Amino acid sequence: MPNIASILKAEISRVARKEVRTEIEALKKASTHYRSSIAALRRQIDGLEKELRRFSKGSARVRSAPDATEPAEEGPARRFSAGRLAAHRSKLGVSAAAYGKLVGVSGQTIYHWEQGKARPRAAQLESLASVRSLGKRDVAQQLQE
Repeated sequence: MPNIASILKAEISRVARKEVRTEIEALKKASTHYRSSIAALRRQIDGLEKELRRFSKGSARVRSAPDATEPAEEGPARRFSAGRLAAHRSKLGVSAAAYGKLVGVSGQTIYHWEQGKARPRAAQLESLASVRSLGKRDVAQQLQE
């Protein structure tokens, strides 16, 4: 005859495992719900931060707009994007040294601009804009000269 104490102990551990399993399932469901809620809140915060940055940029432009008494700069204001510079250079299929030759700077300078380590000056922005308007044939023609 089996020992009644061992049977009782086995039954108690089985019931305890069953209870623990049901509690853990409830906790897992709650944890999943909380994680999804947190992710939704983070997305909402990111959206609000983007909107705030957009509005703060707009207000900065309004505040920093030149007065009517100040003389306006000649020509349009040029903007620079490292990613667009790299994309344009790869679209033309030229090396950084060749692209630098078109702009009037070294190839290393082009690499620094593309990596965001440096930014071009106003005069260099103008020459970048003129190179930007060229096509593959024009670039090949200018590099052969």
